[in-house]
Amino acid sequence: MTSSRRLFLIFGALACLNIFLVKAEDPYRFFTWTVTYGTASPLGIPQKVILINGQFPGPRIDSQTNDNIVVNVFNKLDQPFLLTWNGIKQRKNSWQDGVLGTNCPIPPNRNYTYKFQTKDQIGSFTYFPSTLMHRAAGGFGGFNINQRSVIATPYQIPNGDFTLLVGDWYKTDHKRLQQVLDSGKKLPFPDGLLINGHAQNSVFTGDQGKTYKFRVSNVGLSTSFNFRIQGHSMILIEVEGSHTLQTPYSTLDVHPGQSVTVLVKLNQAPKDYFIVASTRFTNTVFTATAVLHYSNSHTAASRPLTPPPAGQMYWSMLQARTIRWNLTANAARPNPQGSFHYGQIKIIRTLVLANSAGMINRKQRYAVNRVSHVNPDTPLKLADYFNIPGVFNLNTIKGSPSIGSPFLGTSVIPATLHDFIEIVFQNNEGVLQSWHLDGNDFWVVGFGNGEWTPDMRKRYNLVDAVTRHTTQVYPKSWTAILVSLDNKGMWNLRSAVWGRQYLGQQLYLRVWNDEKSIFTEYDPPPNVLLCGKAKGRHL
Repeated sequence: MTSSRRLFLIFGALACLNIFLVKAEDPYRFFTWTVTYGTASPLGIPQKVILINGQFPGPRIDSQTNDNIVVNVFNKLDQPFLLTWNGIKQRKNSWQDGVLGTNCPIPPNRNYTYKFQTKDQIGSFTYFPSTLMHRAAGGFGGFNINQRSVIATPYQIPNGDFTLLVGDWYKTDHKRLQQVLDSGKKLPFPDGLLINGHAQNSVFTGDQGKTYKFRVSNVGLSTSFNFRIQGHSMILIEVEGSHTLQTPYSTLDVHPGQSVTVLVKLNQAPKDYFIVASTRFTNTVFTATAVLHYSNSHTAASRPLTPPPAGQMYWSMLQARTIRWNLTANAARPNPQGSFHYGQIKIIRTLVLANSAGMINRKQRYAVNRVSHVNPDTPLKLADYFNIPGVFNLNTIKGSPSIGSPFLGTSVIPATLHDFIEIVFQNNEGVLQSWHLDGNDFWVVGFGNGEWTPDMRKRYNLVDAVTRHTTQVYPKSWTAILVSLDNKGMWNLRSAVWGRQYLGQQLYLRVWNDEKSIFTEYDPPPNVLLCGKAKGRHL
C-alpha cells in the first residue's frame, strides 16, 4: 500500500470519528408509566392509593449524570394529574418542571411525555404528584443519579444501594383531605409513618463487613422525622446532590421534602437490627420500622428500639449547622465543589419572605408576605411565552414583609438571569416550616432564632455551607440562603408542607433575560399541553 493511500485511509477514518463524536448524545433512558388507582393497606386498613405501573410507591429511576430521561405518563385517574421531579434542576427547561405554574395538567385518559436531562447532577432525589392532594395517595418514588465513571467519588464505592422513602400517612382518602382544606380547615394530624409504603416489615439485606449506601427521603405531607439504625453509625456523604464532609451520626433529622445519603458499615454481630424512623416535634409520636438483615443472621431484630434524641428544635438546629460542604470533592463535573467561592460573590438583591397562617373570607389560608397564592387556569410559563395579559403581574407580591391583612393573588417575583441573591425565610409562627426551590439549589448559610436583621449576616457560613434544594425554618426563627440564579425559567418556590402549599404558601421566581436563544432557554416542547387562555394557540 502506498504512503498516500495510507494517509487517505487515516484521514478518512479520523473524519468519520469526528462525525460520530459530533453527533453523539448522552444516553437515553425510556419509561412508560400508567397512573391508576388501586388498593393497598399501608397502615393495616385497605384504602385507595395511586399506583404507577401497579406499584406503591412508584418505580425507582436509577440514572447517571447527564442522562436523557423520557417518561411517557398515561393518566388513568378521574382527575388531571402532573408529576414534578423534586430536586432535578431542569436546566434551561422549566417546561418539564411539572407544576401548575409551568405545565397544564394531564387530563384523564390522556398522556404526556416528559423529556429532560439530569444535567450536571448527582445524588438522591424524588418525584411526586404536584396536583391537588394526589401526593396524599401515593404516586411518589425515588430518583437516583449516579456519577459518571470518569468522576471519582470521595468515598469507597459501597457494596449496595438502598432507597428509603419515609413519610407521614393518612388513612383518609386524598379527595376527602382536599375537601377539608377547601372547606377552610387545616390539614388534620396524620395517622402514621411509613417506610417504602409500610409501617414495618421492609427488609434490607447485606453482608457482614461490607458497606452500604442508604438514600433516605422525606416524602410525607407535613412531618419531620428522625432516622437511625439500631447499633450502627451512619456516615453522611451527600445531601440533595452535594457531597458533604463525612461526619458520623447516630441519628439524623430529615424534614419535609429533604433527602440525605449515608454510608453504613455492617460491622456488628451477625443478627438483624431495626431501622427506625419516628416523627419529630409532635405531641403524638409515630414510629415506623424496617429491618437491616445480615445475610448470615439467624437472630431476629429485638427491642428496645433506639430512642430518638432527647433534644427538640434547638438540638435539631445545632445538628443542621454541623452539615458542611466537602470543598475538595468533585461535583458532577471534574472540578471541586469549593471552586465556586459563593461567599465572595456580591449579593444583588435580598428577599425577606415571611410565612403566615391567616384567614381569608373566613377560611384558612397560608400566605407569603401577605399574598396567598392562587394558581390561574393558564400556567404562568405559557402566559409569559405567549404574552397573554391578565394572568399575572410582577407587582402583586413584594420582596419584604408588610403590615396588613392577607389577600388572594398570583405571586410572581421578577429576577434577572445570573443574579446572585439572598433569600431570608422568616418564620414567626410556632411550627417548623420547610421551603423548596425548583430549578436551582442554594447555599444554606444561616439559621437563627427570632427576627432576622442585616446584622445577622455576620453569623453566616460563607465558606462551606452545604447546597441543597429544600431547607427547614425552625419556629420563631429564620433561615438564610444564597442563590445563583443561573437557570432561566419560571421556578416554583413553595412550602414543602403540602397543606400549606395547597392553601397558598408558594410563589414563583421569574428568572429572565431578553435573549431568545437555546443557549439560555429551550423552546417549548412540540408536545406541550395548552390550556386556559393558551388553548388553541400555536407555538
